[in-house]
Amino acid sequence: MTIETPDTTAAGEIAELWVELARDQRAFGSHLRAEPNRATIREAIVRDIIAGGLLVAREDGVIVGFVMFGPESERFEQDVSRGIVRNIVVRSERRNEGIGAELLAAAERELAAAGFDAVALSTLAANEAARRFYTRAGYEPHRIDFEKSLESDSDKSGRG
Repeated sequence: MTIETPDTTAAGEIAELWVELARDQRAFGSHLRAEPNRATIREAIVRDIIAGGLLVAREDGVIVGFVMFGPESERFEQDVSRGIVRNIVVRSERRNEGIGAELLAAAERELAAAGFDAVALSTLAANEAARRFYTRAGYEPHRIDFEKSLESDSDKSGRG
């Protein structure tokens, strides 16, 4: 397996992996709609490839995973410069083989080389496997997002 920067011709294949993950993440409470976001994620993938913020894991010419990363877009002055891992995706049938760990480590090396002091990422609270993966990689909770639905039980009809 190799970790490499793809060219933009791989954007469709990478977007397909993201769409599959987005579909799967609905089970953990994600609000992202998979298919309606295909064009948006494909555009983001192309931008990140051009900017040097996307790496793929390839095996026998097939993309088995990818990671998207870059600078934090926070506008407030902080006492630490943070890079963000925005997406890390491994084909479901290839998980637990160390591919995600290699992609994450490669993104961390790239962010360190770019001068960032820290790396941040997020995962869905209900995704215990992802939380274990990031904890094993040395990540600790820094912020916790809270969410509350504003719909009452009788108001859930037209919003799906």
